[in-house]
Amino acid sequence: MEEEQPGRLVRLHGRLDVHSVPDVREALHRAVDGGTGDLVAGLGDAHIADATGLGVLVGAHRRAQRQGRRLVLDDVPPPVLRLLRVTRLYRVLPLAPVPAAQAQVLTRELRQNSRALPSSMPRRAS
Repeated sequence: MEEEQPGRLVRLHGRLDVHSVPDVREALHRAVDGGTGDLVAGLGDAHIADATGLGVLVGAHRRAQRQGRRLVLDDVPPPVLRLLRVTRLYRVLPLAPVPAAQAQVLTRELRQNSRALPSSMPRRAS
């Protein structure tokens, strides 16, 4: 993780999993504590590998809220968007606005990928 603008903009890189989360959590807490206004977290080069990756983002968001700030996710790759949608965390974690053309591409990718996922509904007997 690199802090491009201290307390304002951080970029997460690589896998967010049980092994990397402690360092990421500490860095996000420093960024939240060291600034004012929105803290933008760029996720373009990040891969959330397990629930602890999502948990560290939720924890940083809650810490930011307690200080009157927001953690805003930016440059969110389609697999992470899918995770946020499936877990309904898109309702909790604010996402930075994306240009209309990019939003159309992301929507198309999410639709295509969601069709490929198996349904959680039981199949009807025929």
